[in-house]
Amino acid sequence: MAASASASASLTSSATEDEITLTVKWSGKDYTVRVCGNDSVAELKRSICELTNVLPKRQKLLYPKIGNKLADESVLLSQLPIKSSLKMTMIGTVEDDIIVDQVDSPEIVDDFELGQDEAVDIKDKEVNKQKLRKRIDQFKIELKNPCRPGKKLLVLDIDYTLFDHRSTAENPLELMRPYLHEFLTAVYAEYDIMIWSATSMKWVELKMGQLGVLNNPNYKITALLDHLAMITVQSDSRGIFDCKPLGLIWAKFPEFYSSKNTIMFDDLRRNFVMNPRNGLVIKPFRKAHANRDNDQELVKLTQYLLAIAELDDLSVLDHKNWEFFAEGNAKNRRRT
Repeated sequence: MAASASASASLTSSATEDEITLTVKWSGKDYTVRVCGNDSVAELKRSICELTNVLPKRQKLLYPKIGNKLADESVLLSQLPIKSSLKMTMIGTVEDDIIVDQVDSPEIVDDFELGQDEAVDIKDKEVNKQKLRKRIDQFKIELKNPCRPGKKLLVLDIDYTLFDHRSTAENPLELMRPYLHEFLTAVYAEYDIMIWSATSMKWVELKMGQLGVLNNPNYKITALLDHLAMITVQSDSRGIFDCKPLGLIWAKFPEFYSSKNTIMFDDLRRNFVMNPRNGLVIKPFRKAHANRDNDQELVKLTQYLLAIAELDDLSVLDHKNWEFFAEGNAKNRRRT
């Protein structure tokens, strides 16, 4: 009985880890997509996006034997009757010349914090390490400016971190977080800066260009990353969700960056699950018109980043207490 259970578990493990080669027909052409059984439908769509440039939210996958199960992006491919050589159809439109504003995407408001044991489990799961290795092999980071020896790395989200993407305005600058350029100018002295958004690269380039971030004479952006650099992980308590694994950057530039010299700002703590010691949850910048006169988040974060820049290992810090640290250092400087 035990031997039978062991054999069954082994077969299940093999089924989830084995690579599956699918053919996806779109716009009169066939595309070969390689995924694994432990990939979700969301990751299948991300792989299709890499080949077709059709964003996952614009894709509708059709395969008669599966029905509407492909509409649920959280479903794992191992749970569906999918085998290699299967051929499915994708319906979707490329957002090429027309940039569709991201307000038409669903807003994530139910952020959460995983327990320490569960977060460690997710980070250390072999299946998630495998997904990270796959993303490292597939995703190319294009440098806009060279990495600088001896500098630490700051990775920044866009939506609600640097920019209120839900409010409306005639000029995007009205939705920019206060002190953004002053913040980037100050921290650039000690940190290389990368922008990582869970949206498309077109959206990242458009918004950063409109805000004057990409051509500012006082600082330089090292690289831009988008949703294609993310991976999907599964939590026992929270289900399946996307996250931003900093290990991708560390693997691409090991001579410059590591867990010891990297910090990431994001308004969603779930994005840190693969690197919980390197993430700082920033207060979301919403309702820009009402809050821009009072928002001091980037001023305080400037103080924090410059205060910790001298440390050899940023991963030993508890970034949850960053405000107390920044305030304490500001008071000390005033006394001296």
